[in-house]
Amino acid sequence: MSLPLPRPDHLLNRELGFIAFNRRIMDLAADPRVPLLERLRYLCIVSSNLDEFFEIRMAGLREQLKYEGPPGPDGMPLPDVYREVSRQVHTLVTDQYRLLNDDLLPALDGEGIRFLRRNAWTAEQQAWAQDHFRREILPVLTPIGLDPSHPFPRVLNKSLNFAIELEGRDAFGRLSVNAVLQAPRALPRVIRVPAAVAGCPHGFVFLSSVLHAHVGELFLGMSVTGCYQFRVTRNSDLMVEEDEVKNLRQALQSELTHRQFGDEVRLEVADSCSEDMTRFLLRTFDLDEQDLYRVHGPVNLVRLMQVPDWVDRPDLKFARFAQGKPTELNGTSNLYDTIRKRDVILHHPFQSFAPVVEFIRLAAEDPEVLAIRQTVYRAGTDSELIEALILAARNGKEVTVVVELMARFDEEANINWASRLEEAGAHVVYGVVGYKTHAKMSMVVRRERGSLRRYVHVGTGNYHSRTTKFYTDFGLFTCDADITADINEIFLQITGLGQHAPLKRVLQSPFTLHPALIAAIAREADHARAGRGGRIVAKMNALVEPTIIQALYEASQAGVKIDLIVRGVCALRPGLEGISDNIRVRSVIGRFLEHPRIFYFRNDRAHDVLLASADWMSRNFFRRIEACVPVLDSNAKRRVMREGLRPYLRDNTHAWVMDSQGHYRRRKPGRANPYNAQQHLLGELTKDEELS
Repeated sequence: MSLPLPRPDHLLNRELGFIAFNRRIMDLAADPRVPLLERLRYLCIVSSNLDEFFEIRMAGLREQLKYEGPPGPDGMPLPDVYREVSRQVHTLVTDQYRLLNDDLLPALDGEGIRFLRRNAWTAEQQAWAQDHFRREILPVLTPIGLDPSHPFPRVLNKSLNFAIELEGRDAFGRLSVNAVLQAPRALPRVIRVPAAVAGCPHGFVFLSSVLHAHVGELFLGMSVTGCYQFRVTRNSDLMVEEDEVKNLRQALQSELTHRQFGDEVRLEVADSCSEDMTRFLLRTFDLDEQDLYRVHGPVNLVRLMQVPDWVDRPDLKFARFAQGKPTELNGTSNLYDTIRKRDVILHHPFQSFAPVVEFIRLAAEDPEVLAIRQTVYRAGTDSELIEALILAARNGKEVTVVVELMARFDEEANINWASRLEEAGAHVVYGVVGYKTHAKMSMVVRRERGSLRRYVHVGTGNYHSRTTKFYTDFGLFTCDADITADINEIFLQITGLGQHAPLKRVLQSPFTLHPALIAAIAREADHARAGRGGRIVAKMNALVEPTIIQALYEASQAGVKIDLIVRGVCALRPGLEGISDNIRVRSVIGRFLEHPRIFYFRNDRAHDVLLASADWMSRNFFRRIEACVPVLDSNAKRRVMREGLRPYLRDNTHAWVMDSQGHYRRRKPGRANPYNAQQHLLGELTKDEELS
C-alpha cells in the first residue's frame, strides 16, 4: 500500500523529542515522592542519556551541517535544529545542576550522606585527603606542560581532565603558562571517606576536589594560578563499511580503538574556568560557544550512579522485591513439557529471566536436543545464557549463534563472546551485511518419539540478565508449528543465502513487518467506516517513521480510536483538528525502563496481539532484521493486554500526556485514586523480598 508522506508541519522534530524525554526523567529526579537515592539515580540517567546523544545524534548533526544536508521529515532546517537543541540542552543542564546543588545534596546531607566540599574540609579531612593523594593518586599522574615540544595531548572521549594555569620557571628554565593533567581512568571519580574522618555514616569526596587541592605538588617551585576540570565528548559512531571489509570482526576491533579520539562535539568545563582558558580550550577543540557547557559541580554526573549502590539505606531506595514466575511454571519439572501444553508468557522484571537461561541450560545437557540457535544483540560482559551456549557446544550440540557486532557500545563485549563461542565449537555468524540483527530469538531442536520438534523463545528485549531486572519486557515460549518454522526460516536467511521464503505467522523486517502494519492500520480504518468500530493500542520506545504516522492519521480520520504509549521520542502530533483527533499519546516513565513493543488491533473482535523487537522507526523497518510474533494462545493474549497495555492507559501518576505541539503534561489523580501501573504489577506478579 503506497501512502503519501505527512506534511512537515504534521510531524515533530526527533531531536527535540529526545530532550523532552529527558525532561520527563528530570521530573522524577525532582519529585519528593520518589526515594531520595533513586532521585539521584534519575539525575545520573539524564547525564548518561545526554552523553550518548552527543556522541551519536549531535555528532551526526554536525556532520550533516558540514555538507549542508537537507531538512528532516519535519522540515526544520538543520542549523535551526542544532541551535534549538543546543539552547534546550543548555537549559536542561543548568536545571540539572541546580537540582543537584540546591535540593539533592542538602537532602542527602540531612540523611548522613555527605559530599565533602574542598573549601569546608576540617583539618583531619585535609590530612586524610593529602595522604590519600600521595598514596593512591600521585604515583599514576602525568602532567603535561604545554610548549613547542609538548603539544596539547589528545584527550580521551569523556575523560576527566584539568587545565592548569601556571606562573614561574621550571628546573630547565622553561617559562610555561599552561599545563594539562589527564586523570587516569583507573582512578575512581568518587572516593569513599571513612566515617570517622567524614563525620557522618556515608562520606564521599570527588577525585576532582582531591586533585585540585594538591595539584601544586605536581609543579614544584611554580605557582598554580588556576585549575579547572574539563571534559570533551567525541563522535563515537563507528565508521565501518561492512560491504568493503573481508572480516567484520577484525575491522571493528581496529575501529574501536579510534572511538576514543573521534571529532570533538561538546566541551564541559567548571563554571570557575577563566575566560582565557575557556577560549583556549574552545580553539583547541575547534568548538563554538554553543558547544560549551559550564557546570557548577563535577563535569561527569554519571559517576554518581554508583553512590546509591554503596549506601546501605533501604529506606531511601525503592523497596526490594522477589521476582515471580508464571503459574504454568510453578512446580514444573520439565520446561519443555510445559511449553508443549501451552504457550508461556514471561513479563520482566516482575517475573524472572531465569526460565530463559534454564531453557538453554536444559538443552545443553539434554541428550535428545540436537541443535540450538540464538541471536545475541546485547548480553553484557557476564552472561549465564551465553555460558550455557558454550556448555552446549562443548557437549556436542549443533550451536549456531548470530552475534551482532554493531550493537552500539556493546561491540567489545560481543567480540569477546564471539571468540569464546568459536573456541567452544559453536558456529558464530555476524548477521547480514548492511542490516543489524536486532531480533530476539532462541530456538531448540529436540528429538521426541522419533521426530523432531522445535521450541522457541521470542522476546521484546535483550538476552541480558542484568537489564531484565530493570527493563520491562515480554518473552514468549511456544512450540507452535507455524511460528517455530518461521523462526527457523529467519535463522536460515541470516546464516545462509537465497531468497526469503514466505512466512506463515511471523512478521519480519526488512520484508513484511512494515507493509503488514500499514495493512493492519488500514484494516481498522475499514472496520470503523463500516460501523464495526476500530481500535489500536500500540506500545513502543519510539515512533518516528513517516508512512506509519500517515497511516495512523488516516485511520484517525476514519474514526479509529488510537492510543499510543511511546516512552521516548514521538514524531506524531496527536489532537490535530481533522487530522489526529482520535489519537492520544502518552509516555510512562517510572521505576523501570519501559521497553516492550506491543501492538493491539481490535480487528472486528479478533483482538490481534503482537510482540516485537522493533520500534516504529525507519531503521527498524528497513535496516534491521526484526521479528514480530502474534500471541495466539488466548490466555497468553489476555495476559499481555492485562499487564502490558491496560494498566498503562490507566496510570495517573507516572504518565505524561502529549499535546499537538509536542509538550507533555504529567497526569495527576485529581479525585480518582492514584494508580501507578508498575507498582500495580509489582503487587500482582511479585512478592516482598522480606517474605520470600
